[in-house]
Amino acid sequence: MALNSSGKERSLLWRWVPSSLLGRVLLLTLLAMAGAQIISSAAWVATYRAQQEEGLVATTRNLAQSASATVQFFNSLPQEYRHIVLDQLRDMGGTRFFVSLNDKRIDMTPLPDTARKQLVMEEVRSVLHQRLGNRINLHVDFVYPDNLRILNTELPLDALPRSWAHYALTLEPLNPPVMVTQIEVDQGEWLYLAAALPAPFVSLEEEGIPGQQILFVVVMIGILFPVLAWLIRQQTRPLRKLARATRDLPLDDATPPLKEQGSAEIVAVTRSFNTMRRRLQSYISDREQLFRAISHDLKTPITRLRLRVDLIEDEPMRQRLEADLQELELLVKNALQSMKDTDIHENAEPVDIERMLRGMGEAYQSGGARRVTVQGHCRRYRGKPLALKRCLGNLVDNAVKYGRVARVRIEDEPGRLVIHVEDEGPGVPEDQLARIFEPYYRLQASQRQGHGLGLGIARNIAQNHGGELVIANRAGGGLHVTLTLPRH
Repeated sequence: MALNSSGKERSLLWRWVPSSLLGRVLLLTLLAMAGAQIISSAAWVATYRAQQEEGLVATTRNLAQSASATVQFFNSLPQEYRHIVLDQLRDMGGTRFFVSLNDKRIDMTPLPDTARKQLVMEEVRSVLHQRLGNRINLHVDFVYPDNLRILNTELPLDALPRSWAHYALTLEPLNPPVMVTQIEVDQGEWLYLAAALPAPFVSLEEEGIPGQQILFVVVMIGILFPVLAWLIRQQTRPLRKLARATRDLPLDDATPPLKEQGSAEIVAVTRSFNTMRRRLQSYISDREQLFRAISHDLKTPITRLRLRVDLIEDEPMRQRLEADLQELELLVKNALQSMKDTDIHENAEPVDIERMLRGMGEAYQSGGARRVTVQGHCRRYRGKPLALKRCLGNLVDNAVKYGRVARVRIEDEPGRLVIHVEDEGPGVPEDQLARIFEPYYRLQASQRQGHGLGLGIARNIAQNHGGELVIANRAGGGLHVTLTLPRH
């Protein structure tokens, strides 16, 4: 069951693969371009993120060093001067940090934890402990400006005068996160330092693929794909013409040879096809001339023999000779007819096979009795009209002649046309089924009806169309003939 299910999955996947060379090349090209862009974009994004992290760490390291210098400066001031210095800084504005002395540590809603945030916070703590000592009590976190709280009264940022905190805590319109460092400098006294992350490193979240990179990939594929599709279509157009010419194989002199254009390989194949077509034309012309010569040359001695037979006085002998001459003349005519029926001079065109079969059925109708029945429907089939008519006519005629009735069933499938012909005759011995297509082969030596050429001609016509003709015995008696013609 597992093998069957995997086989079904492969067949379903294979259905999505285009059948044309153009479609497959475009699909492979699209997959290759997508794979190359994914790999290059992944490498570019990895490099971009590494550069962003490196710049962010360097920026926060500088902020931490400035914060440690500010803490050292306030620790060096007498306590009675600290508030005076803070008031002067606020009145002056323009400082990198918003600094205040609070009597407690202020709790705020921090940014969500990310790998980049943890990396930056570890760097800030490392610098502060290195500059201020490992025994200090400090708290570092990052908050959004909307969640920022300032002073002992925990005022929001909008409640302060713009001259106090605008420069240090806002960076419009980016509105970056604010690094808040709170350090206990004395008992019940916390130094509060807040500063916005400077541009361009203003994000602590993992960034996705930048929009400009996606736009670049889309624009590149949108430009290259149509150009590539046009180029491949131009290169495969001679192949389509060659396939159409091979299918139709026009052998009349009025049809010009194919133009030798395209790549070197396609030109070589087209040249070989034109050479083959010329050789076939020459071969068929020589064969026709040969059969015409044979027919012409045989008519004269047969006529002379008939005249001489008329001079024979022995009646039994004369009748036997006349029968032999009649049989000889009939064999010559049948040989010529066989050559004509299997000829491939016709050009292919759409043929209404269903209408052709129903017309044959009406021709065999007599006295209200239908000896030929036709079931099913089919679209037009591209083939050689007269050759197909001879092929189907031989099959129907053979079924009616030896099996009394012919039941025809049409099956029109996406890739082929199948025609079944069944009769109610005696059938054919299994050991003789393989010889039934041989010329002049008949089941009984005394059988005078027909010359054993019809089925051979039908099979040759089917093979000329790329199809096949199969004959088998029916379980209930009679023959079952299956004609399969591919749809191109």
